[in-house]
Amino acid sequence: MSSTPLLEVRNLTKVFPMGGIIKKRYLYAVDDVSFTIPGEEPTILTLAGESGSGKTTISRLILGLMGPTSGEIMFEGRSLAEIMAGDKRAYFRRVQAVFQDPYQVYNPFYTIDRFLEMPIRKFRLADSEAGARRLINEALEAVGLSSERVRGRYPHQLSGGEAQRVAIARALLLKPRLLIADEPVSMVDMSLRAGILNVLLRLKEDFGMSIVFVTHDLSVAYYLS
Repeated sequence: MSSTPLLEVRNLTKVFPMGGIIKKRYLYAVDDVSFTIPGEEPTILTLAGESGSGKTTISRLILGLMGPTSGEIMFEGRSLAEIMAGDKRAYFRRVQAVFQDPYQVYNPFYTIDRFLEMPIRKFRLADSEAGARRLINEALEAVGLSSERVRGRYPHQLSGGEAQRVAIARALLLKPRLLIADEPVSMVDMSLRAGILNVLLRLKEDFGMSIVFVTHDLSVAYYLS
């Protein structure tokens, strides 16, 4: 593994203007945050804090969905700003995300099959339908699901836990080095949370994937990290 850090967040600040008639007001969503994820071995780093503390803003900054007001994000030794100005496609093959609401990422008019097949086509992960089916089955198996259980179904036919596992399987198809997991169990039944957290631990151990895990729950943060 490389000695170059996988991810470096340096003095990251994000300020949102809030307007104001007489005097402009500003919201410091992220204020001078720094952390590093090493490149030598897979690591789980947890960002824990109450709602409104800037955790999701940090996630969106790492994903390049917005730019920082100041500070810098480095991925594998390269500036994220430089990467975003060049080959975004390559970045999003190396960095994937799972979000809080598992159903928001699905189109309710299409089956789960289409959701899983899209990244295979977009990134040309397989050269045949049989190869695509094999990749999907392997990814589903890795997150504790059978293809018979989910394939051919629509999103509303899955439980919240199943929908979130499928979203993780979709990210796994690309075999990224880094997964941004933004409150992935906060909308899942308590009885199913441990299963999803254990899936994330397996991604680290079995697939060498580092994870930035965002949560407001300190017990979840402690368990995972």
